[in-house]
Amino acid sequence: MSKSPLRHRQAALVYNPIKVDEKRLRTWVRDLSKEAGWAHPAFYSTTITDAGQTVTRDALERGVDVVLVAGGDGTVRAVSEAMAGTDVPLAIVPSGTGNLLARNLNLPLLDPKAMIRAALGEFHHPIDIGWATLTRADGETSEHAFVVLAGMGLDADMIANTRSDLKKSVGWVAYVDGAARSLPGAKPFRVVYQVDESRLHSTKVHSVLFANCGTLPAGIALIPSASIADGEMDIAIIQPTGPWGWLGVWRKIWWDNSVLRRFRAGRLVLQRRGKDASVRYLRGQTVETAAPGPTPIELDGDEFGLAVRIRCRIAPGALLLALPEGHRVDLL
Repeated sequence: MSKSPLRHRQAALVYNPIKVDEKRLRTWVRDLSKEAGWAHPAFYSTTITDAGQTVTRDALERGVDVVLVAGGDGTVRAVSEAMAGTDVPLAIVPSGTGNLLARNLNLPLLDPKAMIRAALGEFHHPIDIGWATLTRADGETSEHAFVVLAGMGLDADMIANTRSDLKKSVGWVAYVDGAARSLPGAKPFRVVYQVDESRLHSTKVHSVLFANCGTLPAGIALIPSASIADGEMDIAIIQPTGPWGWLGVWRKIWWDNSVLRRFRAGRLVLQRRGKDASVRYLRGQTVETAAPGPTPIELDGDEFGLAVRIRCRIAPGALLLALPEGHRVDLL
């Protein structure tokens, strides 16, 4: 149903009060809405029992013209889950620890007003969103969205072992502590996986990652070929072997992907060196992975318990973003 042209447009802000300066952010959204000729904005706070899905649906039922989200990666994931498949644009106001989606979109991380103005602007662009169906040991299933990546295995265990107090004090660097706690006891486990309609494969891994986009904080390119708007999902199979296996993983992700690939001479070095089996990359629209027993799962940096099976699919162009005018969408 089309809206009356006489109606003032309205924005809704969904925010995590623990992650943002609530008073300042509400004032900015209110003042900039008035400056743009929009109606008084609607404000929705997340709670312990609602990470953002319910209040976002309330905002959509209200008929708002754009939703702004401010909080950690978990809040962005929850709000995106509720907005997927709608024609209402979402604007991300970077907040919290990782800002993973904002980083992959090359959004201004230190200028919240720029993203508020983008929300009230006219430049919109669709991106893909991932969906993960988890099967628990008792057969119960549930489906959840992810905007950056989902993981099964060691990466989820690392997140579970990351101290929340350290995240508050040093930010994303706290995940290094989580890794140090997880790696000594890490053991490979066997998985069976299938990408799209290809044949079944069986292998031993430490982690399987399902990525909508592939850049981590500090510019680390976990999956350099991943694009958030190509209609496909990138899969990384982490399987270090031998006593120096983890050095191979680190070299692949940090040195090869994040440094050498940026330069022509570096790319020539990679071509001559050949493939590194410690990290394997695959691509498709759906992938299903099963483990022999309950295995840790993470979605966009949040723990999602244990599952014996995860099926991930990509929904092309299902999330409409509000971006700053002239933002380089060809780089997404």
